Amino acid sequence: MPRLRFLLLAALLCLGAAARAEIAVVDDSKHVVSLKAPARRIVSLAPHATELLFALGAGNRITGVIEYSNFPPEAQRIPTVGSATAIDVERIVAMKPDLVVIWGSGNLAGQVAKLRSLGIPVYDCEPHDFEAIASSFERLAKLTATESAGNPLAAGFRARLAALAERYRARAPVTVFYQIWREPLMTLNDVHMASAVIRLCGGKNIFGNLQPIAPTVSVEAVLKADPQAILAGTGAKDDPFSTWRRFSKMTAVADGHLISIDSDLLTRPGPRILEGTEALCKRLDGVRAKNQ
Repeated sequence: MPRLRFLLLAALLCLGAAARAEIAVVDDSKHVVSLKAPARRIVSLAPHATELLFALGAGNRITGVIEYSNFPPEAQRIPTVGSATAIDVERIVAMKPDLVVIWGSGNLAGQVAKLRSLGIPVYDCEPHDFEAIASSFERLAKLTATESAGNPLAAGFRARLAALAERYRARAPVTVFYQIWREPLMTLNDVHMASAVIRLCGGKNIFGNLQPIAPTVSVEAVLKADPQAILAGTGAKDDPFSTWRRFSKMTAVADGHLISIDSDLLTRPGPRILEGTEALCKRLDGVRAKNQ
């Protein structure tokens, strides 16, 4: 009997140790993501998630990426498994991933549900503020056993963010229209990470209260709001500000405050977003200087 009790106790201890060994984090959609071991085969369905994983030193574990995963340059050599409008579920399954990192509002819900139904662990990486990006470093580091890189990255991110916030928190507000697409004319609301960047710099998104996250607006609505600055991304084949240059009496046009910054640095909630933040803050300071 004593031996039987000993064996039962040993078995229970082993089960308890196995349970403790399981890795679990809460993702940005509040799902608990559990792994039995650190992820070794990862599919990334968001460019910013690809950047986060590379920053953690887990880039060599990514077996598939989504379209536009262009940074770092090594990411461009990884097989593409689809785009924001459609992913190749069969190809992803064939890669036998032990973790798929998605972008909740940027991937098709039905296809993501299919991956989950097949028992593939799915982590939703969609930070809407700076702290969630810092936390993403920590949570993805836990899932990939790269805490030695992730924890310092998170700490460094928070320190740099705090310095920026302290520098710009008392600056005069600047109204901003962020144009993400010219035809149809589209912008981003305050839920999107880009608006957090604008707010930190003392800017006010003139369409921040609209729905959905990327609403379509009219030229007339922008003219009525008459923003002090118009912001657009770089890389367009034509002039992103051509629509507005026709309205010479617009405040942003008259004052020459048509601001172009690499959209990847403003819209991707990843390691490089503070670079975009610093660039925008400096440009908005130029707007303030003109108005003093």
